[in-house]
Amino acid sequence: MLLPEQIPQRFVFIPQIDFMLNGTITIENLNGKELIKTKFDDMGDEHVLTSINTPLREDAFELDDETKMELIEEHFREIMLILGLDLSDDSLQGTPHRVAKMYVKEIFSGLNPANKPKVSLFENKYQYNQMLVEKNISFHSNCEHHFVPIMGKAHIAYISNGNVIGLSKLNRIVQYYAARPQVQERLTIQIANELKKVLQTEDVAVVIDAVHLCVTSRGVKDATSSTVTAEYCGKFLDAIKREEFHRMIAM
Repeated sequence: MLLPEQIPQRFVFIPQIDFMLNGTITIENLNGKELIKTKFDDMGDEHVLTSINTPLREDAFELDDETKMELIEEHFREIMLILGLDLSDDSLQGTPHRVAKMYVKEIFSGLNPANKPKVSLFENKYQYNQMLVEKNISFHSNCEHHFVPIMGKAHIAYISNGNVIGLSKLNRIVQYYAARPQVQERLTIQIANELKKVLQTEDVAVVIDAVHLCVTSRGVKDATSSTVTAEYCGKFLDAIKREEFHRMIAM
């Protein structure tokens, strides 16, 4: 177990941001001037997207996975105690460890660049020059606003510029970017940008249809709605090519 003095201070608090117990956040600049003072509850269920890149601190990977799991386990144990749960119960006593392992090794493993799937390209010997579509790619992610699941399907298309990619790698790219706290718009763009990079082509399209448990299980509690996002690049900016892609998805 890590002793408090062994934990770098930057992992204990965030400098220059004061989080109040009543849900108020105050952010000050270096001169102490107050820049923002707001209550999170005032934002309600506003859908906030701040960056195409997942917000990460520069020191995000200074701690190894084992240390991260140990710290998360301790903090989650405190959360359970605050909720009034009896951690001596056989069913609950292992929960903090299971949650910590799940966070680091599974559902947020996509935060670590070391886990990015390795992709190899192959020569397009068949000279196939039409779009290739991989549809109904199942994924699970987590809403970064409430840390509850996002579940859905991604549909991907690309037109080869002379190289092709193994089909399973398309699934792995989706799953890698889904395995982090996400906003669906960002997830869509990140997948498209990665595909353009690895395939060395702009001719890429991504459509995601997903259910957000922050909508279905809390707040408005709408169990029937889903969210659809899309990113069209290169030749898919043409309406005819987009319609062809959508027809293939609907088959």
